[in-house]
Amino acid sequence: MKTVLVIDHDASVRSLMYRILEEEGFHAVGAPNGVIGMQLYRELEPDLVVTGIIMPEKDGIEVIIEVLEQKHSAPVMAVSGGSRGLDAAFNLDFAQRFGAVTVLPKPFSRREFLNEVNKSLETGRNSSE
Repeated sequence: MKTVLVIDHDASVRSLMYRILEEEGFHAVGAPNGVIGMQLYRELEPDLVVTGIIMPEKDGIEVIIEVLEQKHSAPVMAVSGGSRGLDAAFNLDFAQRFGAVTVLPKPFSRREFLNEVNKSLETGRNSSE
């Protein structure tokens, strides 16, 4: 069973992603910000990280950079609805430049989310490969 770490400050979005993943047979773990997310990352060494971009304490770009610096470097999928005067496309382009293997704008459908999760797992970077 693949483990997916979901990091997003929006509890309803995080819960939705968590529920979709669990229903599809993944082991999902959630975190409300990048600080807690990275603590869980180091403990669990998940197969995939799904992160929002705009978050308090440690944003998604910082999460991407930190994940890619780890010995176990899981692929990262970024999701964003935009905020702080920045649209989602800008945030997601920035995330890809820093190493996200796939990106997905909010709102998204169940199918879109699962397609990007599977794509991330198939094409993602992993130090054990």
